[in-house]
Parts: sequence; C-alpha cells; structure tokens
Amino acid sequence: MKIPVLFPKIFDYPFTYKSEISESLKSGDFVKAPFGSTEITGVIWPYEQRTSKKFKIKKISKKINVKNLNSSMIEFISWFSKYNLVPLGMSLKMCLLNKDVVEKVFDKEFNKYKIKSRNNNFLLNAEQKKSLTFIRNIGSNYNVAVLEGVTGSGKTLVYFKRIKDFVDKGFQSLILLPEIALTNQFSRRFKEFFGSDPAIWHSGTSKKNKSIIWKGVTEGKIKIVIGARSSLFLPFKNLGIVIVDEEHDASYKQDEGISYNARDMAITRASLEKIPILLVTSIPSVETYNNILNKKYFITKITKRYKQASLPNIEIINLQNEVLNKNSWIANKTISSVNKHLEKGDQILFFLNRRGYAPFVVCKKCGFKFQCPNCAINLNYHKKLNKLLCHYCGHKSLLLRDCKDNKKCELLFCGPGVERIFAELKGIYPNKKIEIFSSDTLKKNKSTNTLLKKVEKKKIDILVGTQLLSKGFHFPKLNCIVVVDANFSSHGYDLRSAEKNVQLYHQLSGRAGREGNISTIFFQTYTPDDEVLLNISKNDPHAFLQKELLLRKEKKLPPFYRLISLIISGKDELLIMKFAIDIKSKLPKINKVNILGPVLAPIIKLKKKYRCRMLIRYPKDLFIQKYLSQSLNKIKNIPGIKLEVDVDPINFS
Repeated sequence: MKIPVLFPKIFDYPFTYKSEISESLKSGDFVKAPFGSTEITGVIWPYEQRTSKKFKIKKISKKINVKNLNSSMIEFISWFSKYNLVPLGMSLKMCLLNKDVVEKVFDKEFNKYKIKSRNNNFLLNAEQKKSLTFIRNIGSNYNVAVLEGVTGSGKTLVYFKRIKDFVDKGFQSLILLPEIALTNQFSRRFKEFFGSDPAIWHSGTSKKNKSIIWKGVTEGKIKIVIGARSSLFLPFKNLGIVIVDEEHDASYKQDEGISYNARDMAITRASLEKIPILLVTSIPSVETYNNILNKKYFITKITKRYKQASLPNIEIINLQNEVLNKNSWIANKTISSVNKHLEKGDQILFFLNRRGYAPFVVCKKCGFKFQCPNCAINLNYHKKLNKLLCHYCGHKSLLLRDCKDNKKCELLFCGPGVERIFAELKGIYPNKKIEIFSSDTLKKNKSTNTLLKKVEKKKIDILVGTQLLSKGFHFPKLNCIVVVDANFSSHGYDLRSAEKNVQLYHQLSGRAGREGNISTIFFQTYTPDDEVLLNISKNDPHAFLQKELLLRKEKKLPPFYRLISLIISGKDELLIMKFAIDIKSKLPKINKVNILGPVLAPIIKLKKKYRCRMLIRYPKDLFIQKYLSQSLNKIKNIPGIKLEVDVDPINFS
C-alpha cells in the first residue's frame, strides 16, 4: 500500500512510501522514514503526489508515539501554504519543534500550568458585563467578534472571563500578543486571575520550555498558551477559542523568512477549527473596521476607562513658536509643564521612536556621511556603545576617520535618538531617576522585568522610550507623556503610515492616567495643523478610519483590493532588474490585475544585496495565488539572485 509522507523540508509535496509495520497508519500520524542518507520525521499526508516517474519505494521505519495532527490542522497547513505561496513542507515545519516532535514525558512539568481558577475577586463593571454577555451570546461556533475599548478600559479581564468559560468545559485557548516584551507584565495579571503560570511561547522561550509546551498542547494537558506569531502553529488537541490582542498591531506581520500576517492566519485557523476568534483593540485596523461595517464581524465596545478614569488631555506645543537652545530638543514650555507634574509626584514619559543617540553623523568640514557599507542607509550613533550601528544588518564601526586635511573629522550628530534625550534630561534633572526603555536596553527578559517593577513601584521618575512602550503596559503613576518629535510625514512608500501613526499615538496616550489621575500628553511639533495630529487631539479614530476607507477605495488599495509583493535581490543591480523584467513577462495576464514595476526598492541595498520590487494588485474575489504559483514554478533560478514573495505586504521599504 502506498503511503504519502510530508517532511518539514522545502518541498511542495509529500513523498511516497510503503509500510510493513504492524500499527495501522492514518493521516496526521508522525513517522520516521529514510530520506537521503538519514532518517527523519514526517507526517502521513491525506493525498499523494502524482508522478509518471518510476522510482524505488522505501519503507516507513516506525510510527512515533505522539498525538497525530488533526484534520483541521492538516487543512490549515495546506491552506497556509497555498495562500502565502510557501512550500508545503515549510508550512509543516512551523508546526514542529526543530523539524521534529517531542516524545519525552513531562507530566510533572505540566503541573505549574494547571489552571486553579481563583478569580472570584475580579468583578466586572456594567460595560464589561455587557460586552462579555454579548460575546457569550454569539456562541461557540466559528465567528469573528471585535472587542473595542478605549485604552485602560479592562478589555483583558473580559476575555479572561470568556477563556474561563472554555477552560471549564475542557477546551484549550490561545492568546496572541504582538510583542515579546508584553508577556512579562501580562503574565502577572494572568497568574492573579487563573492561579497558575502561563505557558509562554515566543522566540525567546528556552528549548526545554518549548518542548514542555509543545507536548502539553498536543496532549491537551496545557489549557492556555500566550504567544507571539509562531504560537499560532502549535498543534492543539482541543482548541476552543483564539484571542488576538492589539489586533491592529503591524508586528503581527512577519517579514523575515516566511512572510505571513498572524492575525489573518488566526482567523483562517479559527474558521477551519470551527471555533470563535476575538479581536481585541483600542482602534481597529482599517481591514477590521471595513469588515465591521460590512457586518462580517460582530462588535462590542467599552467606551469608558476602568474605575471611570479619564483619558489624558492633549496639548500641542508648536515648535515654530519656541526657541530651542543649541543641542536641545525639549522646549522650555514643555519643561515648565513637566515640572508641574513632577511636583505632584507623577511619572513622566518622553517618547521618541528612534533608538541610539543620533540617527546619522556627518563631518562639518568635508561633508562625509557615515553610511553602512552593506546597506543604503545612514549609520545610527549609539553613545552607550560609542559605536555606529546599522539597524538593518547589525554592522558596527567606530567614529574614527581622517578628514581631507589629514586631521580628524569634525563630527556633527544630526537629530536626536532616545540616548540624546536621556542625556539632555540628565542635565535638566540631575537628581531624578531616569531610565531608557527600548529594544536595546531590554535584550533580556530579566532586565525587562526589573525595569517594569521599578516603574510600577515609582522608583523611576522619568522614562525615555520608543514605540515598545506604547503597547499594553500598565504604569499606575504615569500621568504625563511628552512626544518629543511628533512628525507625521511618511517616506512616501508606506500606504499605511497614517493608520500606523493614529494607532501608535492613541495607544501611547492610553499609557497615561490609568489610575484615575488627571493626565496630559504633550505633542512637540513643527506641523501643528497636521490632519493626523488633529484627529488624535479630537480623540475620534473612527472619523479617521472612515476617511481612510474612502481614500483606499478611490486608490484601489487594501481592503478593497489585495496586494502581493515580489522582491528580487542580488549583488548585481542590472542583473536583478533584468531578472525582474523577465519574471514580469511570464506572469499571467488577467483582467483587472495590475503588475506595477519593477522598480528599485526605496532602500535600494540591504545586507550587500541590491533590491527591486514588483507589486501585483488584484480584486479581492480572485485567488491569484493559484495562477501565480504555476508561473513562479516555471521560472528558472539564477545563482546569486533571490526571489521573495510577500502576500498582503505591510512593509514597502
């Protein structure tokens, strides 16, 4: 009997084997089988690859004693592969642990994840109860519901209660979070509610813990997983509900390696599992908002903050009317406002979405710009390291350089990063405890936890932070936020820049005044009349979303049309353009489908490779992947040239 086996490798089809083992084999069973000169793990697949070639059929070595993949998981792997134009074997690989399965027994280790449900102290207010009742009433079959609530309104507590419904009935739950850094503070709230440690799954989780969680999930022993994007591929035994927290967050889109949008894939997985999915947000993404308007998604709203806390006041400081001192980035008007908050014992956050000390460095005498030798971008100066860094490829270099007069270059540090704002604040407030909160300072989980606890216990007076701080953190004493450079201009190649800005600054303002104190967010800007800023100041995101939808419809952009990006890269600029033109000539000509480009990418060179892009725009009701995969499979690879496919791109750099 012929048996198809799919391996976690770069093949788009299963291989045919025969079996002489005593156990009966069915779809989804894990087996060991010879592949090349070694034996590897594979999965019995429901269909075989048709071929006219004659070949010797090898035997399956053994069946592995772990829970098999259920039919909905097999369907999800197949669909994921077709939609994202990813080889089937690579889709399977995402469901395994280092291309393998976990056979070890971990019964003792599962105990710490056992839900104890000591949550009687958590009482919901009237709005929270109404939302919970609404979500319960739409049932336990597949549906997409949106829980929209102002920041600090207690959305987490509502979905914790909903998860408890499913856990009490023996089902499992998955909570997706957009950022690893969020999991620490979130874990404490989880433990208070459920009485156990959460099973946390992300790239920073140790190999041993991943093994325990993978096994616990497959056996149904671990009931709740909190994870980043990759947790979506865990083979749950009995999944009952999926929660996507901060559903609007662009971090759900993976750009490196296999490209996919975890939020969209989660919706598909829920539909195949025939279970509900809850999208949680303070401002829906444009796509989600459009689906709400079209009655595809249910919606329930929480309009007031928990314990009736008010949203922060918003003040715009027009930098055109302010005189800034040399090498200063904070206006006197801002300082006097901050002083009033410090006198009251409030914590302050200075927000600037730029890592390091200065975004670029030039020589005053010869005009030399310090640029990355591998990428077409400026190097960012990090004072703490006393080095120039490339934020794309990681290249590091020193500031030492001889000028045209054989003397040292006279350096000019252009623009501020968080380290520069930190240095300025240290000069203004020498006796205050000031800390930087960015991905550079939070490389390890331990340092994140320590810093968060210091903030919560009011051991830090002033925080200087990047975008990382806008997401989901709860700082009880934070009542004043200063946006150092409220610049809303995009680089011209990001169609979602306005949407991202509105979401970012609404989220950011939500960090302030969460315990009911009067709070303020100050926007320092040279463009006080910017439409995005005025929208934020009116606190009316829906007005922006409605206008954005009209604009997208007119320009034939998502969510009314779909996009697929083809990125071609290689060491020879002319060769990649020639290859791209050749690809374009072979792509199918379909009515209402536009192929834009090829053009050189906005960041023309990354990691020593030149890049050009094409964009395929097509109607929503067309599954173009079917035709595209056939065309792309016929294209012969050229050594040194890489073709990447990004379905539903978010990043256009």
